[in-house]
Amino acid sequence: MKHVIIVGGGPAGLFAAEELAKNFQVTLLEKTSHVGGSGLVSDGKLNYHPKIGGDLTNFLTERESWNLIESIRLKFESLSVPSDIFDESKLRQLEVKAAKSGIRFIKIKQTHIGSDHLGEVIDKLRKKIENAGVQIIFNAEVHDIVVKGRIVTAVKVKNELYPLDALLIAPGRIGSPWLISTMNKHNLAMQYNPIDIGVRVEVPNEVMDEVVNVYGCWDPKFHIDTASYDDFVRTFCVCPRGFVVKEAYEDTQFGVNGYSNREMGSNTTNFALLVNVNLTEPLENTTEYGRRIVQLANTLGGRRPILQRLGDLRSFRRSTWDRINRSYVRPSYTEVTPGDISMAYPHRIVKDLLEGLEALDRVMPGINSDSTLLYAPEVKFYAMRIQTNKELRTSIPNLFVAGDGAGVSRGIVGAAATGLIAAKGITKNLTS
Repeated sequence: MKHVIIVGGGPAGLFAAEELAKNFQVTLLEKTSHVGGSGLVSDGKLNYHPKIGGDLTNFLTERESWNLIESIRLKFESLSVPSDIFDESKLRQLEVKAAKSGIRFIKIKQTHIGSDHLGEVIDKLRKKIENAGVQIIFNAEVHDIVVKGRIVTAVKVKNELYPLDALLIAPGRIGSPWLISTMNKHNLAMQYNPIDIGVRVEVPNEVMDEVVNVYGCWDPKFHIDTASYDDFVRTFCVCPRGFVVKEAYEDTQFGVNGYSNREMGSNTTNFALLVNVNLTEPLENTTEYGRRIVQLANTLGGRRPILQRLGDLRSFRRSTWDRINRSYVRPSYTEVTPGDISMAYPHRIVKDLLEGLEALDRVMPGINSDSTLLYAPEVKFYAMRIQTNKELRTSIPNLFVAGDGAGVSRGIVGAAATGLIAAKGITKNLTS
């Protein structure tokens, strides 16, 4: 039986592994002591849409994309993940309300697993994959791939070689630097993806209660084109009754993120407001641009995230604990430094964020309040995109890539989908 090796135990690797086990011997190599990846150890927001978390129509037809998304939804449902109510008529009302305010609202079927329930879902998925015959090896960090005659013959883990017939590399965003280095070593083409630079916004639950509970949209996706620069700004990772947390980036840099439990919650809702940044020559390296901004913000915050009241940002002044304590919004994360985000972010990005909040206030009154809290930095680094065909096959015929680390997805559902696309390509490659 032919042998397929998968590098990475995130959503892309896990979904691909179960599919490939139908026809091949499959070994999954995971560098940590657990599967799930960063997406399945967050708070488990599942957005069932082919153009959220990447664009599946780059690889499939519109109909194929929707069918694949539905198959992933049913897979999570089989793991006891509840399918939240999708009220088309109510979401249409929200879409119209947003349109009247100059904002695009994206209607999506969504599910929120919750940080407090993710462990059991991941455990069920792991057991299901192992029962299908997949061998999972933990603490197995792949250092290199062996290429002979433009064919991958093995992967190297420490001093041991694992021979193979086909290789799927899906290391997740945290493994992107290694993947880029490996692709460069073997002269595989790549291109820079845009990045998102923004803030984590925190407001009282009441401000977003109508959207979350009346319209039934747990993680609303609002898209805005700003007035001054015509830049694309969007909401991302909405955490009702949630908590803001510090998030480590690669090396020594850090930013902020948010999460929600399914059961226990806070008095505030937080979400990312992000400005899309795409660079052209002579500086195309969006990752380096983002790193410099994060480095400056980290330095200004004294190795802590910066926290600023929206009213202070608008008034060109640094926030203080006294001003924050006099506001009616209480921060859910306090290991921060009150400061001035405009000292770290370019004027254009600050302007985009302010105009984005003004627009959102027309749909959710109260978001543009002086007391609204802003945490920085929040930067979404997207891996360089490895050039592939529509089956996610690289220029090396038996080497495939998938997931966030390869720059072809962003998020749990998108990563799982690309894993399945790659699995189908591998199956075709090895059986033709």
